Amino acid sequence: MSTIAATEFLPLVATAGAAADSLVVSLHDVAPPTQQITTTIISELGRQGVRVCSILVVPDYHHQGFFTRHREFVTWLRGLEADGHEIVIHGYFHERPPLKRESLHDKLLTRFYTRNEGEFYDLSYEEALRRITTARDEFRAQGLKPRGFIAPAWLLGDEAERAACDAKMEYTTRLRSVCDLRSGNVFPARTLVYSVHSAWRRALSRSWNAALFRLLKTKTLLRISIHPCDFSQRAIWTQILEFIAATKTARTATTYQDWIAEQRLGLGT
Repeated sequence: MSTIAATEFLPLVATAGAAADSLVVSLHDVAPPTQQITTTIISELGRQGVRVCSILVVPDYHHQGFFTRHREFVTWLRGLEADGHEIVIHGYFHERPPLKRESLHDKLLTRFYTRNEGEFYDLSYEEALRRITTARDEFRAQGLKPRGFIAPAWLLGDEAERAACDAKMEYTTRLRSVCDLRSGNVFPARTLVYSVHSAWRRALSRSWNAALFRLLKTKTLLRISIHPCDFSQRAIWTQILEFIAATKTARTATTYQDWIAEQRLGLGT
């Protein structure tokens, strides 16, 4: 990577003596209908010391209208970016209609696991490229600078990943990893995430994440993924805040784009 390119992708804020380990909190499914709850979540996280997050914005959430039609929402996103948060392209519609002919595996993954939201699971290269570049150009036209693309439910097919790379996206993430699309480096890093659509899912999520958190304590990067519906589930939200409090002195809150930048500088890529 050239010196100029490396300088462009330096972390937004360099803190002297910062902890070596990092925490990335990502807020998913951000769109005009979820702006209010996302604002509340960001405020609460800030009070816990998480000053920056990766904000995953859906351009046209469930076909409810492209985000550029909402001037207040666009202004809000600009303000978040100016404050050090990162704006990430999160799919396009965040929706995948069921197909007539699907394997049992595909049905379980796209219907039971994701509730028909795995938009980029099996899109063709051409359609994936069209959606990503359209979103990228619209974000830029609004004065925003998205560098990452994260597929809904982290279901990114091979063709869609190639499209993200060709669209000059800097990185993507999956459930268990962060991928630098420029260098091809893949960093194992599982995220904590919740399923809240039924009582048994909520109970299982809390138990699973408690065990997973203990396993991930020694990892360099800790990821916590938050969806708008998590906030209304008090037991889940309390657990999220407990995880953050437990890492406050050991980790520095950052964004995916800044974390990737640090890895590139460290690896000399």
